[in-house]
Amino acid sequence: MTPIEIALSPVANIAHAIELSVAPVFLLSGIGVFLGVLTQRLARVIDRARALEQRQEHASTETEHTSIDRELRLLARRARYINRAVTSSVLSAIAVALVVALIFLSEFLRFPLAAPVSLLFIGAMLALLFGLVNFLIEVRVATQQLRIGKH
Repeated sequence: MTPIEIALSPVANIAHAIELSVAPVFLLSGIGVFLGVLTQRLARVIDRARALEQRQEHASTETEHTSIDRELRLLARRARYINRAVTSSVLSAIAVALVVALIFLSEFLRFPLAAPVSLLFIGAMLALLFGLVNFLIEVRVATQQLRIGKH
């Protein structure tokens, strides 16, 4: 190996690590957007629950009190699904970030980290899948709650 090749080798290693980490970094960006959507939905659920709790304090009839209580239970259920989706999505993002870190470490240490990288990536995908399923369930619960038109 010539002196120029030896000098360029670390740069080539870094460039290769960057190439390998581009897709996971885009995935992190997508998870970040997804987390933004989830937190907005959670904020709306919390705001609605607070408004209903105030209304419930001044409910004039038992029927109105019961109706508000039913809606509050539904909002609590939605919040649980969103919380699960947020938690699993954050775990997915952490796993993806670890994948990127391990890719760089494997380039510098020249240590085979293919198995841990693969397992972390599979774990990240499963966690993201769990988050998406919980998001889908929460959206379905919210949609079932809708009352459009006369009843």
